[in-house]
Amino acid sequence: MKIKAAVLERGNIEKDFEAAKALTVREVDLDGPGPGEVLVRLGAAGVCHSDLSVINGVRPRPVPMVLGHEASGFVEAVGAGIDDLAPGDHVVCIFAPGCGTCSFCAQGRPALCTKAAKHHGVGELMTGHRRLSMDGETVHHHVGISSFASHAVMVRQSLVKCEVDLPAHISALFSCAMLTGAGAVFNTARVMPGSKVAVFGLGGVGLAAVLGAAAAGAGEIIAIDPFESKMDAAMSMGATHTVKADAHTAEAVRELTGGGVDTAIELAGSVKALETAYDCTCRGGTTVTAGLPHPDARMSLNALKLVAEERSLKGSYIGSCVPQRDLPRMFSLHAQGKLPVEKMLTHRLKLPDINIAMDRLNDGTAIRQVVEFD
Repeated sequence: MKIKAAVLERGNIEKDFEAAKALTVREVDLDGPGPGEVLVRLGAAGVCHSDLSVINGVRPRPVPMVLGHEASGFVEAVGAGIDDLAPGDHVVCIFAPGCGTCSFCAQGRPALCTKAAKHHGVGELMTGHRRLSMDGETVHHHVGISSFASHAVMVRQSLVKCEVDLPAHISALFSCAMLTGAGAVFNTARVMPGSKVAVFGLGGVGLAAVLGAAAAGAGEIIAIDPFESKMDAAMSMGATHTVKADAHTAEAVRELTGGGVDTAIELAGSVKALETAYDCTCRGGTTVTAGLPHPDARMSLNALKLVAEERSLKGSYIGSCVPQRDLPRMFSLHAQGKLPVEKMLTHRLKLPDINIAMDRLNDGTAIRQVVEFD
């Protein structure tokens, strides 16, 4: 079938994305779903910094590629072997599916699935196929999703059925932002009621972490970012204090909290922010990072404090979530008003404006933007 999709045909575009036409909205061919695959009509797709990181070369990926990984939509057709989804079902897309059989999936850690990582790294679906093409040339999938398009084919494991009544532009935000940000709070950091939490980087994922910390009952939630507008947004979502990101951040946080926070969560994708987050924790504190810096980036830390003060440093990918378990829980919290994800939505747009959305993301004038499809 013929679909409309935003295609990245060259990488390492660092700025001025609309002027450079970084993504080109083109007609693309999409094959039907094979065994274990599902054809989805996209309803909405969030614009995440991880997409921008592919465009600017921070996260190198093969091109041409249809980007987009945070989305929800509706089943159009299913391939052989799928009997638990049917046309019309509302589904949320998962960019880190688990194969269900590797050692990490067996441990209940599908985010670390080796099979998914292998195939996604070269632009394939987890079945080993590519269903996209353009002018006879193969087009790569982005982490098995490629949601900057009217339709997409995904493996069954990349989809969670949405059993609650949510519009697509809201359910899409649970796909990445909420799973990653709130998941880092609930699953990786295991924030306790009354604890002190600092969140570094207040994009969509960072604000989802603020919402998660509030839902977890944190006593103090310190929101940290260079942009005043984002700190104001964090205060409206449950933060108790804000600190501007600058050379004095760690000192300000330690003074504010009487020695440091119990948990620092870094979501800026910056090594400097990660080092500062580590410095902001108290004795026995935990630093969690779900940011994605350049693969060549390296950090330094005071190794003695790691031992003598029993500090912890943890990575968190897609919030250490098991999406089939965690999404229904998050939907329930949303229904109770405890995860009001819609508060982070700043722009709703159509696919032809995708490069404008990337410019907004790059210059910090947007939090979460959503592309909506007819």
